[in-house]
Amino acid sequence: MSAQPQTSRGAATYQRILDAATEEFAQHGIAGARIDRIVSAARTNKAQLYAYFGDKERLFDAIFLSSLERITNVVPIDADDLADWAVRLYDEYLRRPDLIRLATWTRLERRPAGHLVETHEHYDDRKLAAIAEAQAAGRIRAGDPFDILAMVIAMSMAWSPVSNVYAASDQEPDDVHDKRRALLHDCVRRATAPAEQDQPRR
Repeated sequence: MSAQPQTSRGAATYQRILDAATEEFAQHGIAGARIDRIVSAARTNKAQLYAYFGDKERLFDAIFLSSLERITNVVPIDADDLADWAVRLYDEYLRRPDLIRLATWTRLERRPAGHLVETHEHYDDRKLAAIAEAQAAGRIRAGDPFDILAMVIAMSMAWSPVSNVYAASDQEPDDVHDKRRALLHDCVRRATAPAEQDQPRR
C-alpha cells in the first residue's frame, strides 16, 4: 500500500511518479524497469519515491492495481450487452495500450498460470454476478460465468498490444476501427447468445 501525500505539491510529485513509472514498467517490465529513469522522468528523487511506495515491486503493484480499477470503472460491464462491452474494451485498449502491457508483464514475470491477481474477486465478483443473473433470465448462453467473461475479454483483445497477429493503433483510420468494432460486436453477440435449451422454463 502506498503512502498518500499530504500536500498539493506532494500530490503532484506522487502523480508524476505514477505516470513515469507506468510508462517505464509498460515498456521494460518489472525486472527491466529502472528507478533512476523513473525519478528522472518524474523530476524527483529516490528518497521521495521510496517514501511513497516503499520499493520497486510495490510501486508496480500500485500502478497495476490502479490500471485494473481504471478499466473496471471506465468500462463497466453490461451483462445484457456483452457485445457492446467488448467494443468499449477495444476502445479503451486503443486509448491506453500501456494498461494491457502492464498485464502482460504481470503474466510473464509473476503469475504464469491461474488468475492474474490474487485479489481477483475484487475485480471479478460483480461481473460474474451480473453474467449469472443474465444467464438465469435466459439472456446469455449457459456455462461457467467466469469462462464467458474470459472469452469475451479475449475476443475484445484480438487487436490489442498482446495480439500475436496484429496490434491496432489509434493512428489508424476511423473506418478501419469501425469495421473491427462491427465484427467484434457481431461475433461476441453470436458467441454469447442463449441457445434454445438455455431459455428459462415458464
